[in-house]
Amino acid sequence: MRPPTKKPVPVVDEPRPEKIARADRPPAEGFVVVVDGHFKSEFDTAEAAEAAGRTLKSTHPILQIGIYDAATKVRTLLT
Repeated sequence: MRPPTKKPVPVVDEPRPEKIARADRPPAEGFVVVVDGHFKSEFDTAEAAEAAGRTLKSTHPILQIGIYDAATKVRTLLT
């Protein structure tokens, strides 16, 4: 018969990040690539978000991809 094993105690060396990115809430600033209605990648400029969205659209044309502007709260669909 084996002795009971002890479970290791998790050690937390780093504090948790203060800002936790959530995919179900729109960001407060910047631009976000929206894939099939879900927020994915955040960018500082609209051009960077659109370039990333167009790259994704070229590799996966069936996806519905748009850009969300957090300042105006407007979604723009890429075609």
